[in-house]
Amino acid sequence: MIEVTKINGAKILVNTSLIEVVEETPDTVVTLTDGKKIIVKESRHEIKNLVKLTRQEYFAKTVGMESLENTEK
Repeated sequence: MIEVTKINGAKILVNTSLIEVVEETPDTVVTLTDGKKIIVKESRHEIKNLVKLTRQEYFAKTVGMESLENTEK
């Protein structure tokens, strides 16, 4: 999940797996797979970087856990 800021200043967490489209029109609009749209203060580029970082951290943990399982056998 990534933390983003809605236009009203409220911070929310968004599941990165549910993001379908991020566009700047000029506001940044995040469209989820269910069609829900969220207008956020972060730029499209910032959202992309947050998603990338979150996924890198997740996969690094997954690989780390697999390494631990292999050494325990």
